[in-house]
Amino acid sequence: MKLETFDNTGFSNLFDGQSLKGWHAEPRVYGSLYPGGPGLDALFARHGITPPVEPEKHPAVWHVEDGMIVGQQGTPGYGGYLVSDEAFGDFELVLDARPDWPADTGIMLRRKFQDWTGFQVLIDHRKSGGIGGFFGNGLASFSAVPFAVRARRDADGTVIGIEADDPATSMEPVTPEKIKRLSYAGSVEDFLAVWKWADWNEVRIRCVGALPVITTWVNGLKIAEIDTAKIDVPDYDPQGVLDYLGPRGHIALEVHDNDAFFGDSRWGPGAQCRWRNIRIKPLS
Repeated sequence: MKLETFDNTGFSNLFDGQSLKGWHAEPRVYGSLYPGGPGLDALFARHGITPPVEPEKHPAVWHVEDGMIVGQQGTPGYGGYLVSDEAFGDFELVLDARPDWPADTGIMLRRKFQDWTGFQVLIDHRKSGGIGGFFGNGLASFSAVPFAVRARRDADGTVIGIEADDPATSMEPVTPEKIKRLSYAGSVEDFLAVWKWADWNEVRIRCVGALPVITTWVNGLKIAEIDTAKIDVPDYDPQGVLDYLGPRGHIALEVHDNDAFFGDSRWGPGAQCRWRNIRIKPLS
């Protein structure tokens, strides 16, 4: 296992540690499956999933506490986003994350303003969740992950950490196809060796290119890399994605909603995601 070192000069803060200045909240409202495609409601109906009703009326709640941003569901079952006012092109983003278990959160890149579309770096800190992999919100719902995790419990059933997910019993198994979409896939054993349970973990993201190559690290360990110009999944059209998103977009933090498939195992009652030390460096 090799941990990398980085040049941490040239970064500016995206969070002042005291307020949500420079950020705004948006509800978790679903849009199209892919640019120009059908709405996600048709996909949900085919799978027997009932999405939250009128999500625009039930945004997530975001506040600042002890130098960190805290996000949680305002109305149980409903999610939302905290979105940067500024849009960015190529950049390196570093931030500390401390999500509860279970809390299905993540970091969106190149997100459209008031539109759920964008590339997401997953921090799915829940059963069968991927951490450091990728998902295409409104981009054909592509999933590209190197591994998944599940709860590690003591003899009394109390969650005391995480361990590798079991594909045989996984609610969302990692398939060879999901791994193949990555140009780099880290090992779950190395990840578990660096992830700090019930503590802060540094997440680093590099995003470069009009159709970006996105790379992720956790606590200095390279987790995954994807070339979004080369994703091969049905309904994912790289040129259509670029035409729709453009080469710049917003950054967003996520509070997921609940659904009939995962229920409270996606976002537990009262669960929170926490973020601090959010900083960014533009790359030419």
